Amino acid sequence: MKIWYPSTCLLLSLSVILVHCRRNVLFLVSDDMRPELPIYYGPDFPTPVHPPMHSPNLDMLASKSLLLKRAYVQQAVCSPSRTSLLTGRRPDTTHVYDLVKYFRNVGGNFTTIPEYFKQQGYRSIGMGKIFHPGRASGHDDPISWTEPYFHAPNLGLYGTRKHSWRAVPRSEYEVQPLPDTQLADNAIKVLRDVAPAARSGGKNFFVAVGFHKPHLPFIFPEDFLASYPIESIHLPDNEFAPVNMPEVAWSGYGELRAYLDILKLNASGNPNTSLPNDVVINLRRAYYSALSHTDNELGRVLQELENLGLANDTIVSFWGDHGWQLGEHGEWCKHTNFEDAVHAPMMIHVPGVTDKGLVTERLTEFVDLFPTLVEAAELEPLPLCPENSDQIGLCREGTSLMPLMRDPTMEWKEAVFSQYPRSKNGLSIMGYSIRTDQYRYTEWPGFSGPPAYKPEWETMFGAELYDHNSDPEENYNRADDPKYATIRNKLRDQLRTGWRKFLPPV
Repeated sequence: MKIWYPSTCLLLSLSVILVHCRRNVLFLVSDDMRPELPIYYGPDFPTPVHPPMHSPNLDMLASKSLLLKRAYVQQAVCSPSRTSLLTGRRPDTTHVYDLVKYFRNVGGNFTTIPEYFKQQGYRSIGMGKIFHPGRASGHDDPISWTEPYFHAPNLGLYGTRKHSWRAVPRSEYEVQPLPDTQLADNAIKVLRDVAPAARSGGKNFFVAVGFHKPHLPFIFPEDFLASYPIESIHLPDNEFAPVNMPEVAWSGYGELRAYLDILKLNASGNPNTSLPNDVVINLRRAYYSALSHTDNELGRVLQELENLGLANDTIVSFWGDHGWQLGEHGEWCKHTNFEDAVHAPMMIHVPGVTDKGLVTERLTEFVDLFPTLVEAAELEPLPLCPENSDQIGLCREGTSLMPLMRDPTMEWKEAVFSQYPRSKNGLSIMGYSIRTDQYRYTEWPGFSGPPAYKPEWETMFGAELYDHNSDPEENYNRADDPKYATIRNKLRDQLRTGWRKFLPPV
């Protein structure tokens, strides 16, 4: 029998005085999940070539959330993207562009989302991949949490470089559960632990669950292959690099080529080369299966939130740390400024606000999540960061999305920004990309690095301009097309002016 719990956000005291309580936060993350979900079908879907996708739990969450159809990361690789979102600041502020540097050492002693809620008296509990693990986060940024951090034990058993993907038989995963299953189990245990105090209004919680898939290697229970019959999987329709693409825009997908089954193919990773068709088909099928596996484990956590009577008082956010290239352009992994790399899923459920489901096509950014969660929890709004915020612990470089929950079609940001570093002959390069409603424009200038961390616009290694109205797959670079000269000049000025000029009018 299901037990009904009244909302703890309105408690009637013995003196018949209504006492307002704060909302809890369940913070859900997926690794390398591009928005290849049924809820994104249409012009915002990553590719026109795909099988029917199976993600019933994320579909359900989206049905009572603000679904951000066009949310963009600030850099398409794990640590820089996560650091940016978790601090609410962009890579040129955190100074994190790789998987090594820790923002507290190279950027500043910035307050993170879980740390902020900890400071507000919440139990802050983390597990799995929230920050990029290891030295890039000082080992999961210990100051952000009130409890010991949890990682799935024996993670390495399913994470070798031998195979880029593997369907795990039931006889194996029933003995040794997969890491994301262990994370879901732990999340359920934690929710049961925090529930009594949360229901009574005695102690709020911020629980962060970072699932590992569909990151490489694509490891999943073999059962999920049934959702994606081999005959339903097809090659991308654009297995070639964009016409007139500058060399600097390309990534040789070394992450994938490091797996032994791919390494033995002697793939060069160069533009306009591709992996064998059967390998592409199997990789795509495995990615879809891993995605559905993550959806299943996430669903178990969401169901437990309901079972415990916490759903009416808990904000739920979900995001994937960046997109992923799945053979489109002959490209794989992330590590670029192409649309498929920087476009990622995000949704936010706020009880009593988004219950009927809202969808926005407005351009949004991952730096917007921090101020959104603060406002959704009815805490003091974060101030906008000044130009130099190195010495300021708490501020924002994004904008709360709460106004879009009131009107998803309201006037909003006219442009969003991403970036990705490169090097050539010992020279540092930074690709800066601006996305407007119709265009993506990217420039690849030299980059000064520390201590200035500034673009050197006078030294240019390439430019890209894609017209999404006529070319949604970014197959033709129009940067040097005379017909686009006027729009390129406008976009160049907007790109170099930067994000501050595009804050929404709220």
